[in-house]
Amino acid sequence: MGKIRFIKTESLKAKPDQKKLGFGRYFTDYMFVMNYDEGQGWHDPRIVPYGPFQLEPSAMVLHYAQEVFEGLKAYRTANGGIQLFRPTENIKRMNISNERLGMPAIDEELFMEALLELVRVEQDWVPSEPDTSLYIRPFMFATEPHVGVHASSSYIFAIILSPVGAYYPEGLNPVKIYVESRDVRAVKGGTGFAKTGGNYAATLRAGLEAEKAGFSQVLWLDGIHRKYIEEVGSMNVLFKIGGEVVTPPLGGSILAGITRDSCLRILRHWGVPVSERLITIDELFEAAENGSLEEAFGSGTAAVISPIGKIVYGEKSAIISGGEIGPLAKKLYDYLTGIQWGRVEDPFGWTVKVV
Repeated sequence: MGKIRFIKTESLKAKPDQKKLGFGRYFTDYMFVMNYDEGQGWHDPRIVPYGPFQLEPSAMVLHYAQEVFEGLKAYRTANGGIQLFRPTENIKRMNISNERLGMPAIDEELFMEALLELVRVEQDWVPSEPDTSLYIRPFMFATEPHVGVHASSSYIFAIILSPVGAYYPEGLNPVKIYVESRDVRAVKGGTGFAKTGGNYAATLRAGLEAEKAGFSQVLWLDGIHRKYIEEVGSMNVLFKIGGEVVTPPLGGSILAGITRDSCLRILRHWGVPVSERLITIDELFEAAENGSLEEAFGSGTAAVISPIGKIVYGEKSAIISGGEIGPLAKKLYDYLTGIQWGRVEDPFGWTVKVV
């Protein structure tokens, strides 16, 4: 294991029923942990039994939210092997988030080694049921015991693993989303492009209200004009309008989704017209009214592709693709998950073999 220490657990957990995993409910026997201290840098990388952290009540993460995270998956292939999907992109994105939050970068090679070693140690936890995977959550948070607004001098970086099924109970069935008009998620110059907990905390009130009204997610508008579509709470969003796939541009207020980028690359590989541009909520509803809005779907690591069957904005409501999954979204889902689970050839070199 090289420079990564391994501390063995005294007892292993019983593994959950793979047919009833849900999402993010179960965690494996081990986790990766590494510490940072100013003047010493990152040190003591180790794989240890999964368990609680001990924090001071004054730990700065609890008061000033200096925290970032990532999300990716390990997939069990038909021959019993295990592979990751574009992990280098997650590593790069986490360091982009670190820089925005004033946190130290993590060496990319050590990050990758930690990912691979932890998944190898926990390979028996990678499920084999259809559409299941092992969710990987790297995260980092400030630990300095100090009540005062400044960047912390100490941090913990950790990786935990969770066997998962479908993110949405609906699975690949279209979801209903609600357009939020009161709250905003992020603005340019803020932390919208970073994967940090505060961005998600800002969405929770609207998410609770949407859930009470029977919606799966919230569609966010820009924070300045309150008219340009940005993203869904846990996904980037794409629309097929008049034969062209349109998605909001990466302007600093939305997450540079790795699944989003993968979808755009695949679509261009297929010769499908793609445009990354500003799109207003009014343009979207006009397209729905005149029949040119053919499909709508979200993209993200957790759900991969999530078709959108209905969008509600105030008094306006639009049913998309007859409330069914559209053919392009289905084709994208099949192809992308085919690469991830090793069922189809990977022409992009995106997969990384673990075992």
